[in-house]
Amino acid sequence: MNLGPLSRLTQRGVTQEDVVITHEDVDRAHDRVRVSAARAQRGTFSKFRLLWLLVGPGILVMLGENDGPSMISYAATGARFGIGFFIPFVILTFCMAIVVQEMTMRLGSATHRGHAELIFDRFGPFWGWFSMIDLGIGNFLTLITEFIAIRAGLGFFGVPPWAAVLSALVFLCLAVMMHRYWTWERTLLAIAVFNLIFVPVALLTHPNWHSVGSALITWKPLPGGLSQDTLIIVLADIGATVTPWMLFFQQSATVDKGLTRKDIHLGRIDTVVGAALAAVAAVATIIATAPLFAHHMTAENFQGAEFAQALQPLIGRFGAALFALGIVEAGMVASVTISISSAYAFGEVVHRPHSLNLPVAQGKAFYTVLFLCAATAGAIVLIPGLPLVYVVLLVNVVAVLAMPPALVFLFMLANDREVMGDLVSPTWANILATCVVVFLTLAGLLFGLSVIAPNLFAFIGGK
Repeated sequence: MNLGPLSRLTQRGVTQEDVVITHEDVDRAHDRVRVSAARAQRGTFSKFRLLWLLVGPGILVMLGENDGPSMISYAATGARFGIGFFIPFVILTFCMAIVVQEMTMRLGSATHRGHAELIFDRFGPFWGWFSMIDLGIGNFLTLITEFIAIRAGLGFFGVPPWAAVLSALVFLCLAVMMHRYWTWERTLLAIAVFNLIFVPVALLTHPNWHSVGSALITWKPLPGGLSQDTLIIVLADIGATVTPWMLFFQQSATVDKGLTRKDIHLGRIDTVVGAALAAVAAVATIIATAPLFAHHMTAENFQGAEFAQALQPLIGRFGAALFALGIVEAGMVASVTISISSAYAFGEVVHRPHSLNLPVAQGKAFYTVLFLCAATAGAIVLIPGLPLVYVVLLVNVVAVLAMPPALVFLFMLANDREVMGDLVSPTWANILATCVVVFLTLAGLLFGLSVIAPNLFAFIGGK
């Protein structure tokens, strides 16, 4: 039986007599006993039970990435450009996310080590700290946008900003104080499924399904051609789907859950199912706000809750309330997963205990980093006059610009035979991963050109 930290120490020459079995090890071993029992049984029900026991990190990371700023980005997309180009484009970004996250899941299952820990070990302290700082800055900026979404969504119901931020911090405390990875994961999964609340909101707008089908099949060109404003929305939608924190979170969660090589095929199912659910919610959000585009309404000053207010004349108070609640749920779930991602990486780098199976007394550094990041981000959101939607879109753009270096590390680790053994990436996976890296790099370069030469796109378009 693989106990995770124990097996890693044994591989490094530490004898089992020198190792103290921790609360974390016992809980993870208990989970593996249930998995082993389910695997030993025959029948369809046993297969579904095994799948149920092993799913979690993939669904959580995908629905967690459907966070507050992501849903606001999708809402801004639908309100400003409609459905023609962006529905198939968003589906494409989730396909990219599957390619990327499958590699992180495979790394975690094969090595039983977190992403930050592997980078330090294989590439040295410089690149380890580089990736850690890159993650820390990106995570903190994203956390700010999660609290923006929570504040905006609860604002629809008249909740003052300070109370909205406080409620999010209380939710975070309750979510991580279960001292059990399994309980935390199942609870957060149940809450994360409410991301699909955007589906009934989309249905309430009575969408033109012929137009939706046509958008999926024909994939119309970018509305208005390529411009700096359009490029920002494109990058924001990419950043709403593929970000660095996802790499660190899913790999560390895979380790914390205790997945092994035998579980990789079910880990892939977990990742694909998560991407499918998240894509449905994302597309539903674009469809839900597309009537604002059809009615020639501007989305420039919307603050999340104002999307719900703008939709209220079209779908009624109930539908608008569902939309606002969806924004709140997205921000709440992501604030937890992103904070945990930072705490995981910090623990791996400084070699401190880092598991949701740990009581607070044994994981003081882990929980301190988690709460400090969240509380500081929440405080910043209360600054008067903060341009909320602009910050949201900017953070998603920053996430895209930070992604290529993170993907290069991931690509090299997934192809390192000393690390992966016979689980190195096959040729087809490498081709797909290379396409993702090239695509994101080109997108970042285009954005850089748009900043340096803002008139370039107007010249190309002949305007």
